[in-house]
Amino acid sequence: SAMTSPPPLSYVPDDPRRLAPLAQTFYDRDPAEVARELLGKVLLREADEGLCGGLIVEVEAYLSRNDPACHASRGMTRRNAAMFGPPGRAYVYMIHSRWCLNAVTEAEGVPSAVLIRAIEPWWGVEAMQRRRGTLVLRDLARGPARLCEALAVDRQFNHWDLTCGQGLWIAEGPATGLPWKIVRSGRIGIRMAQKRLLRFFLAGTPFVSGRTSGIRRSGRRTA
Repeated sequence: SAMTSPPPLSYVPDDPRRLAPLAQTFYDRDPAEVARELLGKVLLREADEGLCGGLIVEVEAYLSRNDPACHASRGMTRRNAAMFGPPGRAYVYMIHSRWCLNAVTEAEGVPSAVLIRAIEPWWGVEAMQRRRGTLVLRDLARGPARLCEALAVDRQFNHWDLTCGQGLWIAEGPATGLPWKIVRSGRIGIRMAQKRLLRFFLAGTPFVSGRTSGIRRSGRRTA
């Protein structure tokens, strides 16, 4: 039967370093396509305390054209310059004194990105708990600011190459052969263009940061 939540922990690889980092060509596409296909991939962070990370369960796309919610909608600034960089780089920005992580998409010079909104913690949970000051697994990385705090992601990773397989990177998820159910909705936490259906998340997981009910399904994708 179709799965309504991510695979059980028995599917979690012992060594996530064996999972291949996503190539630059993965990101060099329409941000909505990249966003949808980032679900089920893994976000990894190698720090002094060891490796931590988890399954990407929620993302939002921000478009280079006709999207007033995109940080680059009014042109390049010192803050958003990373969005214009090569695909596969990180765009890290601060809001309300908290950091948020994006993966830059499309060709160099075309400013679009995917905000990583939430992961299901799989590796380095104790380190994430210490950084977040909570033992509640569900609250470690549910929301973009919590995610960055849990993974110790800050301004040093702005412009970072997410394809390099070290420091901070995104890799292929575990191959389960089972389908994810993907849901899409309007974006949340913004004041403009909220109704654009550019938020994507995995159905059935408690690690999503926003509303999950009464929203259209976006199909399935086999992991």
